[in-house]
Amino acid sequence: MLAQAEESKPLLVGQSPRIRNVLRMVEKLGRCRWPVLLLGETGTGKEVVARSIHNVHATGPFVTIDCSSLVGPLMESELFGHVKGAFTGAVTPKTGLIETANGGTAFFDEIGELPLDLQAKLLRVLQEKEFRPVGSLLQKRSDFRVIAATNRDLAKEVEKGTFRQDLFYRLNVVNLRLAPLRDRKEDIPALLAHFLGRHGKGHTFTQETLEAMLSYDWPGNVRELENCIQHMVAINTGPLLHAAELPSMLQNHLIVKKAQALSVAVGFQALSKPPGEASSHERRGPQESNYSPIIPLTQIERRAILEALEYTKGDRAIAANLLGIGRTTLYRKLKEYQLAV
Repeated sequence: MLAQAEESKPLLVGQSPRIRNVLRMVEKLGRCRWPVLLLGETGTGKEVVARSIHNVHATGPFVTIDCSSLVGPLMESELFGHVKGAFTGAVTPKTGLIETANGGTAFFDEIGELPLDLQAKLLRVLQEKEFRPVGSLLQKRSDFRVIAATNRDLAKEVEKGTFRQDLFYRLNVVNLRLAPLRDRKEDIPALLAHFLGRHGKGHTFTQETLEAMLSYDWPGNVRELENCIQHMVAINTGPLLHAAELPSMLQNHLIVKKAQALSVAVGFQALSKPPGEASSHERRGPQESNYSPIIPLTQIERRAILEALEYTKGDRAIAANLLGIGRTTLYRKLKEYQLAV
């Protein structure tokens, strides 16, 4: 769906300094009608912020325009509408998204994806408040507040010639950058509680699950976190959400984390082994003792490979990934160390 005009009340969750700054800016920007450019990675909540700005003093509709979906021959019709008979299949007139936003807010999501020809037509709308439906000879007016969002660096897109400089300056009156979730992990507990209240009332996390979610970097940001909770609630049969029910990306994160901790523990145990605890074949007279606190690299490497294979139950692909080497390298090392695992 390309657009949605609705009056739902979005919620910005968290108390970190970064989110408190966003809340302050939302309140300020909601009192004016200056264009706003929201910057940030996918899933950081750009549409939630846009809706929050609109709702400070909401007038008219909030219309979301997904620029990444404006492809193909009908994209101009989606934006500007068309009259009856404008093209094959146009059996009835259609109101475009630009006209729908009149008197309210138009949120251009992923504005960097908008084709150059539509960028020029959008610029005219923003400057003149006028547009012409496809197939029509008459101009129509539409006056709206514009909020745009992108995960791209539009300044670089301008340099490359894929984004119009004049449109960039028109949109970039006030810009607000949203931090990725990995940079505001103190907000994760509040977000977990919020999404559990929405998707899984009565559910709680085990301590292991909570620790895993707090240590994960969430490359998909808040959207990934919400999807994670939906996944766990969907497959869970009891009130406790266990680590075994985490999605595959977090399961892989747990495997790497445990393997790293195991590797450190094994290395520390070997390095801290005092001379008095040497094995029987190492117990020799004072002149024969060859104890050294330094472990040869080959021995450490051999042990790390064995530990990784044991941890992954013999899965060489995952073991190679945990060790940070290619599968071919692992096979060569197995042959070199004569490890028939």
